[in-house]
Parts: sequence; structure tokens; C-alpha cells
Amino acid sequence: MSEIKSKTKKKAKIGRPPRRGGFSLMVRTGELPENRKHLRLYLTEVREGLIDDLGPTEADLSAAQKVLIDRAVSKLCLLRCIEEQVKEEGVFRGGRLSHVLGEAYLAYSNSLRLDLQALGINRKRAGKVINLGKYLEVKDAEKSAKRAGRP
Repeated sequence: MSEIKSKTKKKAKIGRPPRRGGFSLMVRTGELPENRKHLRLYLTEVREGLIDDLGPTEADLSAAQKVLIDRAVSKLCLLRCIEEQVKEEGVFRGGRLSHVLGEAYLAYSNSLRLDLQALGINRKRAGKVINLGKYLEVKDAEKSAKRAGRP
């Protein structure tokens, strides 16, 4: 006898999906929920800031730096989602510290810290390169304006 397997689709579960941490906010679709758009702006600013700190443009970064920046931003997103969940639901559940704070939050925080250290978080940002010719022109214009009695 031949076995015939049913090709019917499983029924989708009805109701709200279970919430098991901040990361569950974006795991299903890979995107932030509609009510978390403010996080997207924050994360975009952080990513642009990291790129600006390490090299003036993204093209100046190595592949490893780009990967570390992207992973750091992803971990920061998860941390912020956990913080949002704690803000909505509180720190304790049933008299105990919430699981996401006890384990996941610390793990992501430490992992983010290590990524930032690998990128060189303690490095000082280089100043902008000054065009000496333009600088002297501006200073000469300021001096001539003072001589003419204009502020």
C-alpha cells in the first residue's frame, strides 16, 4: 500500500502570539511594529553616528567594521525593544524579576559592549580637515570688516 500524505495546510493559530521577550516584537516579520517607528529613527541616527565616528563615509569602512556596526545596531534594537516591553509590563512578573531582564537583557548588553569595544569605542574622533587658504581668506575678510567699522 502506498502512503498518501495530506497536503492540507495547518490552520493558523488565532489570537495574539505569545510574548517571550523584547525580541518577539520583531522576530515574526523582521521589522519593527507600526507603533515602534520612533526606534527606527533612533537606530538610523546611531548607525550614521557610528559610521561618521569610524570613517567619514561608509565606503571608508572595512567589511568587518560594517558587519560589526550592523550587528551592534541589531543588538541595540533588541535591547530597546526589551526596554519598551518592560516599560509597558513592569519589571516583575509573579513576584520574580522578568526573564528578559534577568538573562536576555544582560547578554545583549554585554554583547553590544564587546562589539563597540571591537569597533574602538574609546577612540577620539578626528577633527575636520581645515583648508588653510579658505581659513586665511575668512580671517582677512573679518579684519577688513573690522577696519571698515562693520561688525
